[in-house]
Amino acid sequence: MKECNAKLMFLRKSPRKVQEVAGLIRGRKAIEALQKLSFSPRAPAEPLKKLLVSALSNGGYDPNAIPANVIVHEIFVNQGPIMKRWIPRAQGRATPLYKRTSHVYLTLREKVF
Repeated sequence: MKECNAKLMFLRKSPRKVQEVAGLIRGRKAIEALQKLSFSPRAPAEPLKKLLVSALSNGGYDPNAIPANVIVHEIFVNQGPIMKRWIPRAQGRATPLYKRTSHVYLTLREKVF
């Protein structure tokens, strides 16, 4: 079985939001996953689409002619470093602002039917 890997580090989107979009393509055929990501209105869909095309290229596949037996075997999202900023509030106070990042790991595999 041929395996293709790709990873996306320091994506400036919250891991919780990226996980929702990653759940859409987990276990699907690569062609179907590309279509789902193309028409998804969610913000993390575009970077995940680029990651999927990158994984296909890493495996030696042409993204324009994907075999039908290539599936998204594994995709998981981990939390990256958090940028901590401060926002001014009333009466001289400040509250923290957490700008979260994500690390995404993607594995494609040929499925034998």
